[in-house]
Formats: sequence, C-alpha cells, structure tokens
Amino acid sequence: MSDNRIDALSPGTFALDGQEVEFCPGDTILQAATRAGHYIPHLCWHPDFAPHGSCRLCTVKVNGRTGAACTVQAASAQDVESVTDELNGQRKKLLQMLFVEGNHFCPSCEKSGNCLLQATAYQMGMEGPHFEEFYPDRKVDASHPDLLLDLNRCILCGLCVRASAGVDAKNVFAIGGHGVATHLLVNSESGLLADSAFQKHDLAANICPVGAILPKRRGFATPIGQRRFDIRSVSQEVLP
Repeated sequence: MSDNRIDALSPGTFALDGQEVEFCPGDTILQAATRAGHYIPHLCWHPDFAPHGSCRLCTVKVNGRTGAACTVQAASAQDVESVTDELNGQRKKLLQMLFVEGNHFCPSCEKSGNCLLQATAYQMGMEGPHFEEFYPDRKVDASHPDLLLDLNRCILCGLCVRASAGVDAKNVFAIGGHGVATHLLVNSESGLLADSAFQKHDLAANICPVGAILPKRRGFATPIGQRRFDIRSVSQEVLP
C-alpha cells in the first residue's frame, strides 16, 4: 500500500491554497474543503453521491499534478492549488463551452437566480460565450402532468441519473449517445416522461442544478432578486 493511500485512511491535514484543511478518513479533497468552508467550483458533484468526475470544473493541482478534487482522496502533506489564474481560466472556458453547447437563455429561464451553472459563471467572471453558439435543436418534453423536461438546458451532470437509480430506485434516466450527440434518455417505451415511473416527489425531480427538470404550475413562485444565488453567491454558500 502506498504512503498516500495509508495517509488517506487516517485523519490529517493538507494545504489548500496555503491554508491547512482537516480531512477525515475516506474524504476527497472536495469533501474536506467544502466542510471546512472553502469553495472549489463544481457542477456534477453532490455530497450525497459517489463522485462522478464528469464536469472537470473542480480540477485542482495536487503536488503539481492536475486531478479532479471530487475524486482525489485527501492525504497528509498534499499541497493543493485551486485559486490560480490558470485553473480559473480553464474553468471559465469549460463554462463557456457548456453555455454554447446548449440553449441557455438566462433572462427567460425559470431557474435564473437558482441555477448552479449561471451562479458559477458569475463567480468565474464569465461575461460572454466567447465561442460560437451551437443552437442545437433539442426537445422539450411536457407530457408529464407535474414535471417538465427541457433538454436544451441539460448539462449532462448525471445527478438525476444517480438520484433515480440510487435513491428513488426507479432508473428513470440514463445518458446515451456520443460526443455532441450525448443526451439524457428517459426509461419508457415511448421515451416520454409521462410513460415513465417519474413522480414529482422523487429526488431526481428536485436535484437538477439547472433548468432541465422543472415542476409545472409553480413558475416564478420566488421572485427574481430573492432567489438562492441572488442572496448569496455560490462561493459564499460554503461559508460557516
């Protein structure tokens, strides 16, 4: 067993941008940092699920080597860099690519002010898409009596897939396709939400970080200006 693996099985501390962070056995860097009130940008990570490592927004440098903070185990004597011009520049480019790859029209989106993608873009200082927009032709599934699925806003974080499989025990969602054709699949013969086992109280119906899955008949229940990220920036949410 390597020394790093032994260290990861014991409590200890590592350095994050020059500050000591305590970790518990089995913690990833992102888990320990978040618990200690340090913000590392992320989209696909959720504290209740095993790390996915798909968005790469949480990429940090650990002793000079890059790795996803959500998957790299915390260990003593690690020197972790997160807040650097290089890493934040890479995160900004990833966010810009996510915006142009889908159809994200924030001013008209019900999730505006409560969207993790939008809030993270603000945090990273994103002022425009930079790249040419794709404007893909993606469907909106309004077949379900209580829920709306808008694939134009889906960022393929996989949170609804993991929630439906691991918590709801329904396996309503999966991700299929390759490259730019990768998309969310609905587990029903017709491919429509209405013909699936999906229900409004499912965790998968309430975990989407963007506006891809929305409840019907509740539009703008909380006014713009009073929403989650209108009140506190995404980086302030981890503060004690």
